[in-house]
Amino acid sequence: MNILAIETSCDETAVALIEAKNNKFRVIEDFVSSQIKVHAPFGGVVPNLAAREHLKNLPLLLRKIIKKHKITSPDIDLIAVTQGPGLIPALLIGTNSAKALAYAWKKPLVGVHHIAGHIYANFIQSSAFPFLEQSSRNSSKPSFLEFPILALIVSGGHTQLILMKKHLDFKIVGETLDDAAGEAFDKVARILGLGYPGGPKVAAEAAKISSFPPTGDHPQGDNFH
Repeated sequence: MNILAIETSCDETAVALIEAKNNKFRVIEDFVSSQIKVHAPFGGVVPNLAAREHLKNLPLLLRKIIKKHKITSPDIDLIAVTQGPGLIPALLIGTNSAKALAYAWKKPLVGVHHIAGHIYANFIQSSAFPFLEQSSRNSSKPSFLEFPILALIVSGGHTQLILMKKHLDFKIVGETLDDAAGEAFDKVARILGLGYPGGPKVAAEAAKISSFPPTGDHPQGDNFH
C-alpha cells in the first residue's frame, strides 16, 4: 500500500510518500518547507501567516513529490492528513487540500491525530536508524518496541507523558499545567532577545557555560535563582 501524507499542523508544510508492507511502514520520500524566517520577527508562530504560507507551499511540495516519483492516481492507495490538534487556520489548509485530492483521485482519506503521529513515528522502520531494531535482532518478536510503552511528547505546544498498553490505547499520565516546553523556550528567548526559534538559541547560549558557581559564591548569594 502506498500512502500520500500531508502535514500542516503548525508552521512547517510537509508531504511524504509512505510504503506500508508486511505490517511495516517505510518513508520513501518526504519534503518539508520551513517558515522560520516568516515568524522570526514576531518571536513565535502567527496562525494566519502560517496558513498563508501553507496555501503557497503545499501545492509546490505536492507537485515536487508527484513529479519526482511519477505518481498518478493508481499509484496511491490512501491519503492521510494531520487533522489536529494544531493551529486551526493552518490545519484547514492541509485537511481541505487532502479532501480535494482524495475526491479527485477517488481515494480513502484518513485523518491522523497529531500527537499519535509523533508517537508512531518511532515505529517506522528505517535503514538510517539501525539501532532502533537492535533489541529485536536476537528476538522472535517482530517489533523493537514492546508494550506497555511510556511515550514522552515534547512537540511545540505539547509536553506530555502518555502511557500505551496496546496500539491506539492512550492515557495521559502527566503534562505541563500551563506552557509546554517549546512555548517556554520561545518566550525565554524573546525576553532575552535571542531570537526565534527559542530552543536552539537558548541551548547555544547554555553550551557556552561550562559550570555554574555554587550558590554561596554568587554575588546575589542565596537569593539568586
